[in-house]
Amino acid sequence: MGIVVNKLFGGLTFPELLEQLEIPATPACDEIRVHFGGPVESGRGFVLHSADYQHENTMLVEGDVALTATVDVLRAMADGTGPRESLLALGYAGWGSGQLDMEIRENSWLTVPADPALLFSRDLEHKYERAIHKLGIDVGLLSASAGHA
Repeated sequence: MGIVVNKLFGGLTFPELLEQLEIPATPACDEIRVHFGGPVESGRGFVLHSADYQHENTMLVEGDVALTATVDVLRAMADGTGPRESLLALGYAGWGSGQLDMEIRENSWLTVPADPALLFSRDLEHKYERAIHKLGIDVGLLSASAGHA
């Protein structure tokens, strides 16, 4: 399972989502953006967040990054008791059993260590380039095809 972290979910704001869920919104809710997490189950929400927020259903992903996929985290975000940093996404990207591992072995993916500053950055336009830069690669030199030497 993966979550796209650099694309907004078009046409839906956090206050509108809260209204659908009958959760009261505060003015601070206008600052929270809804991201497009992927094409699978786009009605299902996931919140990647700093580990300072913990709920019984919170899963630690790595280091200071956690994931909660229950409405409780949305309530906490709405009333100001939620995580210090968060990324709300609707939907996810999915792979069959072993498919992602195989794609990584075939060099279909570039991977970087988790970086909360990059993950929670509001600068969506440059997230990809910043992640690639962490690998020391010039984006302009990347090719759409992969091979093995």
